Amino acid sequence: MTSHHFSREIRIVDLVAQYHLYQEEIDTAIREVLTAAAFIQGPQVSSFEQALQEYTGAGAVISCGNGTDALQIAMMALGLEPGDEVIVPVNTYVATAEVLALLRITPVFADIDPHTFLLDDRRLHLYITPKTKAIVPVHLFGQCANMETILNIAAQHNLFVIEDTAQALGAVYTFPDGRQQLAGTMGTMGTTSFFPTKSLGCYGDGGAIFTHDALYAEKMRMIANHGQRLKYHHELVGVNSRLDTLQAAILQVKLKYLQQEIHKRNDIAAFYDRELGSIAGLQIPARSEYSTHVFHQYTLQTKHRDAIKAYLVERGIPAVLYYPLLLHRQKAYQAYNSDTFPVAEHVHAHMLSLPIHPTMQEDEVVFICSTIKAFLAAQH
Repeated sequence: MTSHHFSREIRIVDLVAQYHLYQEEIDTAIREVLTAAAFIQGPQVSSFEQALQEYTGAGAVISCGNGTDALQIAMMALGLEPGDEVIVPVNTYVATAEVLALLRITPVFADIDPHTFLLDDRRLHLYITPKTKAIVPVHLFGQCANMETILNIAAQHNLFVIEDTAQALGAVYTFPDGRQQLAGTMGTMGTTSFFPTKSLGCYGDGGAIFTHDALYAEKMRMIANHGQRLKYHHELVGVNSRLDTLQAAILQVKLKYLQQEIHKRNDIAAFYDRELGSIAGLQIPARSEYSTHVFHQYTLQTKHRDAIKAYLVERGIPAVLYYPLLLHRQKAYQAYNSDTFPVAEHVHAHMLSLPIHPTMQEDEVVFICSTIKAFLAAQH
């Protein structure tokens, strides 16, 4: 049996512990920005973009104010028109659909794969109409959607592909011919968020867009900066969306450690797998055969979801449902709902995410696993 509470606070993500690991470097980076006082578009912004470009293998990295803006700027650069349709998975954060609605583009919700929780590429053709202009595969929880199939379908129908890789930065996709590319670098464009809880997170808001197309890169840089290439000369209707210099300096420090943090997340996931993988009534996260997993979330499926969640929370273990309402059930998006989503509905009723972050200690994971086992043992 488990003791009722753990000796320390267990967190879904522990940004305090992570800061202490890199405190000296982060404090130095912040001081350099404060001393130079170039808070907007200081030199750290372009040097971070360059570092992220080298890490991902993207042709260009355009930083911006947040992950939602990244999606919006990408859509604006593609020249999509009101009434155009864009396919998005029904199980994702609202931002994926929100930017489309703001631009008067129609989000078309699609069902998900029952194992990976990602856009179901096998049913993708069902959602394509003459108005379809793009597909947004969301690499949810840390691994890539089946990009080989998605890119082939997109090519057949002359569609853009915008990868939402806010939860899978660093995931490696392997194509059937053996080629490997990182999440966010395979489609027309890729977008990411640097929200503090992301695998690569800043200390505020931030985002970026990836592309291999130099013309799109130039256009997106302009859109993100009021539509100007030259100050006070506005060639395009743009937005004000910039990654500030402080955030860029912090991100450049943290980027150096992203790969080792992904390894730590995988170690914790493997521990969870060993402890929970053979327990009746629990389904551990599926691993895709074509993508590595960065374990932004460790998401189980269980018919006891609500009871386990309550049991864990009562014992000081945060367990989370991402996201409490599927998009077609959100009041603001019911006008776009023209289908049923049986797989997403079923999966959604069973999914639960456990704490996972690179500073987790083994005794925390042991406590979480033993608490889940104690609950399930009591059910029999």
